[in-house]
Amino acid sequence: MRRDRRLLGVFRLAIAALEVVALIGNFQYVLGFRLFATANFFSYFTVQSAFAAVVTLAIGAAFALLTPRDPVWLGILRTMVTVYVLVSGIVFAIIVAQASTRDYRMEVPWSDTVLHFIVPALALIAWTVDAIMAVNPRVPWSTVGWVLVFPSIWLVYTLFRGADVGWYPYFFLDEAQVGGPAGVALYCLLVLVIFVSLTAGLVAINRGLWRRARAPRAPRPGTKDRRAPRVESPALQR
Repeated sequence: MRRDRRLLGVFRLAIAALEVVALIGNFQYVLGFRLFATANFFSYFTVQSAFAAVVTLAIGAAFALLTPRDPVWLGILRTMVTVYVLVSGIVFAIIVAQASTRDYRMEVPWSDTVLHFIVPALALIAWTVDAIMAVNPRVPWSTVGWVLVFPSIWLVYTLFRGADVGWYPYFFLDEAQVGGPAGVALYCLLVLVIFVSLTAGLVAINRGLWRRARAPRAPRPGTKDRRAPRVESPALQR
């Protein structure tokens, strides 16, 4: 199990390194736009989630390489960040799909492909492997509530900043593009449902795999159950 933990730590580090490369590549890509603004780049939920993923994966790698198990808080944090990068990918896919329905060609550079699709898939694999190993404590159901804290803060910041500078990172946050405040609220409600559903699903999977891994295994037919207590013969009991 110790070797498995080390391999998991190396895998977490590799994902974090790939995330850093993608962030640098994406920043270099957007530098070519005439209306580029550094503050706008760092205001994207995808970018902030990516930074959170890098930090969380690095911390998780250190624990996996140096300790036999992760603390409870790290399991909660890793689950939340995994949800964040997954939601980023889902929202980006919706935006690309909507652009295609409007006959609008949307360029997707390699860095966006890595940030929105490859890294979320790898992060989910790392999270699933961790759940299957069942070395760490179970992820509590309270994570479903905690996962909404950061997106809520980000949403308030984005709406206030957007009203001030006239720019929104995503079309569905701009009242002018979705038919007013009701349209914004409807889209936000949809994203909220995605957040809650994904988190609840991951927590349920984690706890189910944890119970399955920790449950005593039944002996195979024709083999002796080593867990059964040994009964002494009557002669030895006298």
